Amino acid sequence: MKQKEIIELELKANSLREKILEMIVKANSGHLAPAFSIIELLTVLYYKILNINPAHPVWPERDRFILSKGHGCAALYAILAEKGFFPLDALFTFCQPGSILGSHPEMQKIPGVEASTGSLGHGLSIAVGISLAGRFDRRDYRTFCLVGDGECNEGSIWEAAMSASHHKLDNLTAIIDYNKLQASGTVKEVLSTHPMEEKWRAFGWKTVEVDGHNIKEVFNIFKKTPFKKGKPSAIIAHTVKGKGISFVENEVSWHTLIPNNQEYELAKNELRKRNAKLSSKIKKAE
Repeated sequence: MKQKEIIELELKANSLREKILEMIVKANSGHLAPAFSIIELLTVLYYKILNINPAHPVWPERDRFILSKGHGCAALYAILAEKGFFPLDALFTFCQPGSILGSHPEMQKIPGVEASTGSLGHGLSIAVGISLAGRFDRRDYRTFCLVGDGECNEGSIWEAAMSASHHKLDNLTAIIDYNKLQASGTVKEVLSTHPMEEKWRAFGWKTVEVDGHNIKEVFNIFKKTPFKKGKPSAIIAHTVKGKGISFVENEVSWHTLIPNNQEYELAKNELRKRNAKLSSKIKKAE
């Protein structure tokens, strides 16, 4: 990927953060920090990797993406709207009466959402089923599933991991948002999943680690999937919860906090300053 493309995706990711901030503040509801940690991962997936067609959201040959950590849905909604699955104006009805965009994704309501998620631990099992269905139907689509590191406390994650390995689902990739925090504390304090990479490898997955905010690294890793024939792929993405807003980053309390007016202005200014810098870099790269 050329340097200009990398910067353009960085700008896209940062602009998406600004949309998410506006959505959540307007709704006075949502999970800001969990959405911010996954923005670069979703940006690369949706703009460079997934074979999808917004005009035909249920096209049988499409690649599938499942957001198992459904509370981070504001990030997914912002990207789906940007890609044209539904109008951008709908973003600002987030969590309001009558909106299709609730606090967790619903596949029956939202074009582009492949599974209703939010009850933690279920998404990977759904992804295993979809991957098996692809094999049975002799279709070449791939399935990507993003899970939280705190979500990996759920036993159902490891049941799904065993099943995927047993069935040699090399059309399945799990992305672990390894930001080291969960709702009530650090992952290490609540129920440690360390060493994460070794656990997935022990369950029969081919695993790699990546800086989940480095666009170039993330792109190069995604392009290599599947990592090994006959094995599901696991990407351990090291991320920062709340990435992009200095006073939100790595703060446990911001799992559910909504910015007040002063915090909103500070956050918006930080994001806009970064947008300006990235825009300037793009011009220089032209």
